[in-house]
Parts: sequence; structure tokens; C-alpha cells
Amino acid sequence: MIKQQVVNPLSLVFLATFSLFFSPVQAADKTGQAVVEAVCANCHVSGKDGAPRIGDVPAWTEHAKKGLVKLAENAIAGINKMPAHGGQPSLSDLEMSRAVAYMVSAGKAADPKKPYASPTSITGEQLVHERCMTCHEEGKEGAPRIDDFAAWKPRLQKGVEGLVQSSITGHNAMPSRAGMANLSDSDMRNAVTYLVVQSATYKPQK
Repeated sequence: MIKQQVVNPLSLVFLATFSLFFSPVQAADKTGQAVVEAVCANCHVSGKDGAPRIGDVPAWTEHAKKGLVKLAENAIAGINKMPAHGGQPSLSDLEMSRAVAYMVSAGKAADPKKPYASPTSITGEQLVHERCMTCHEEGKEGAPRIDDFAAWKPRLQKGVEGLVQSSITGHNAMPSRAGMANLSDSDMRNAVTYLVVQSATYKPQK
């Protein structure tokens, strides 16, 4: 087993500085309308399984009583028969928020520039040890090991956020969101940060 390391505050400064020099290059976020038409419409046009129908203002007003943050949280984590991230885990929390805005306003609201919510359901350390270590402990299928910063360093050319984006959309043998669609962007960011910091501060046992 890999020995757990205490996070060195200096490594956090290093990572933050490193990220400033390498801005992540990501595909443009989808609009709320695009997400709704491609994903949400499957249930929200017909009202399948009790889903509020697009254009039904009274129904959406009732669902929005607890605020857009709560609606976004439900869209991200899933609720009742609605799957997490609409069954498309590669969609970002921002894209889910835009879909919520589009449906609640019947297409009249502008796309938000920041997600309404990105709830954390697990710590980065817990997620890594419960899920990510399946591949990142031994380097399964080419995954960079948690004790090998040299393997992580070239992957940081797009910054930490570039790695986060890959963890959300999936990359090579790694499924999007580690195969857990209910994880938020914040959950994935915390796990990636933990992995990289641990690799940078790893010291082999004597």
C-alpha cells in the first residue's frame, strides 16, 4: 500500500504557481439550450416519470421554490428517476446549471457564467482512496501513480484545471467522473488536487 503523506503547504503554493503559467485549454461549454435539446428533452418534453415539462411555467415555479441552487444540485446528483447529470456524466456542473436556467425560464434566461451549485459529497482524500487508487496506486492501464510526480508533471502542461477537465469528461481508459455520475466538478477537482499534491510530496519509506 502507498503510505499516505501529510500535505506540504509549500506544494500547494507550487501547484498554484504552476497553474498560472499553464492555462487549461478546454472545449467551449455547451449552452443551456444545447444541453436541453440533446439530453433533458428526453423526459422534459413529454413529462416522463413526472418531470416538469418544458414551457410549463407553473410546474417549474413550484419546483423552483427552494431556489435555482437546489434545482442545480438535484440535476447534478440526480433525484427520484432523474439520473445524475442527466445520465451524461461528461456534462459539467455549469452546463447542468445552464440547462436548469433554460428550462425554468422557458428559454428566456441568459446562460449563467458560473454554476449555480457544485456540491461536495466526499472529500478528495476519501474519493482517491475509495475509488481512484484502483488505478492510480499501481499505474493500471497507464494511469500515473500517486507516488510518481514525474508521471504527473507532463500532464500538468494544461494546468490542474486541465486534469480536472479530463477527470470530468474521461480520458483513455479512465471513465468520466471515475464512473460515478453523481460526483460534482468540485468532487473531481478535490480528488485531482489530492493526487497531484501527494505525488509531489511523496517520500518512499525507509
